[in-house]
Amino acid sequence: MAPWRSLSISIHSPASRTSAASIMKIRPSLLDAIARLSILAMLCFLRAGSQELLRGFEAAPRASVAAFQPLLTDPTGNFSLSFLRVNSTRLTLAVVHVPSSQPVWVAGPARWSDRSTRLSFNGSLVVSDPSSGVFWSTGTDGDRVVLLNSSNLQVQKQSEGDGGTPVVVWQSFDFPADTLVENQNFTAAMSLTSSNRLYSMRMGSDFFGLYAKFNGDSDQMYWEHKAMEAKAQVVDGAGPVYARVDPDGFIAMYQNSSVPVDVEAFNSFQKQVDSFLMLRLESDGNLKGYYWTGSTWAMNYKAISGFCELPSPCGLYSLCSVDSTCSCLDNRTEARPGSCSAPGSGDFCGGGGSGSGGSSVLRRNGVELPFKELMGHVSVSSLDDCERACESNCSCWGAVYSNATQFCYTIDYPIQTLLEVSDQTKIGYFKVKPVRGRKGKGYKVGFGVGVLVWVLIGIAVAGGFGLVGYRVWRRRRGLKGHLADENGLAAGPYKDLGSASFRSIELSSR
Repeated sequence: MAPWRSLSISIHSPASRTSAASIMKIRPSLLDAIARLSILAMLCFLRAGSQELLRGFEAAPRASVAAFQPLLTDPTGNFSLSFLRVNSTRLTLAVVHVPSSQPVWVAGPARWSDRSTRLSFNGSLVVSDPSSGVFWSTGTDGDRVVLLNSSNLQVQKQSEGDGGTPVVVWQSFDFPADTLVENQNFTAAMSLTSSNRLYSMRMGSDFFGLYAKFNGDSDQMYWEHKAMEAKAQVVDGAGPVYARVDPDGFIAMYQNSSVPVDVEAFNSFQKQVDSFLMLRLESDGNLKGYYWTGSTWAMNYKAISGFCELPSPCGLYSLCSVDSTCSCLDNRTEARPGSCSAPGSGDFCGGGGSGSGGSSVLRRNGVELPFKELMGHVSVSSLDDCERACESNCSCWGAVYSNATQFCYTIDYPIQTLLEVSDQTKIGYFKVKPVRGRKGKGYKVGFGVGVLVWVLIGIAVAGGFGLVGYRVWRRRRGLKGHLADENGLAAGPYKDLGSASFRSIELSSR
């Protein structure tokens, strides 16, 4: 809640009204007028102060705040620049949709500690701490920070001359995180990145696409939406294409005019939904649209409709069936993300001249890549040729071959989720990197053999001690029977024998 609102509530509390009424009874005219003017001036000052940050501003996170700590509000009170707490010790700077406490923009990953972090504005908005230095900065030379009712955070600089229009030197709309809001342009210079940093959305020459970072340096496109060009054409050399979420319920692509070259409709399109819209790249790689109902975010768009069409819904080395259930490529029935196989880092290079680098090979019939249309392929005459192309390439993790088309798709990243298909002539060849220190199959076999050896050793040692003990027991039993026959004594414990018996045992033992 904004500071001026907190003050407003306290001023209009019953106790405050009672106090004010008492004062008015004492001095009903002049004092009342002065008090009213003072309160009005204070509220105007606080309201103005809460909607801009000026040079010299500083703030620190409060440990008592569990969700988000407002620092700056927009004129409507719907959005707030805040310290957003992600867990008990980590936070980030975010623009928050106040009614839902959901961030629509964040300055960076939630990696800052709340113990010594400071936000300051000295022309540049800066998040820092004394020991680690600057975490994040706008890198600007502005005069004030404002938050617009569109949720756009801006650093502005006053232009020369009295009454000059402020110049925007930085704005959050140019640096989206995982979310686009209505009326925010999305250009080729920007990207959306999911909160887990695995997926991104980028603009192309006449499309926008979704990409996965399956392997450190390279991105794989797994979904694409091309401009339909129904109302306007994309003209080469006429400028870049950009996208924008429209409040009427669609995302459109434009080039140089107000006529879109493409319109991708949401479920709320032409339904007169008067509400705030946003588009978010989720941590599962799907792009989803939402509108605010007044109490919750309702989904009204989903780029990828099928579970198995997501970039890796079942995890590594897994298979997704037509009924959206998961299994492992090695025929284990139960599969959870990360449970089928855990690849090592890097590639298969440097393994004694072999492209496989000491890996094992897994083959599976009836498999297909979920986004093969967006992958490169080569034509080969046989499955063997396809396998050899991957085997000799140390950066190749696997290949999928189709007998019908003779297309060979090589995979240059750790094997993700594949689709299960009925066509058994679609065959997969997959390298499996040996993983040290993890309980994979090789580890389990070696561990089992070791346990068996130690168990056998234990049995042998125990058997040896048992045999020695048995022989001693038999000897003592024989001695006791001998004494009973010669001396007329019954067999019994050693402690029950008299001195005469003890001497007999010693003599018998010689």
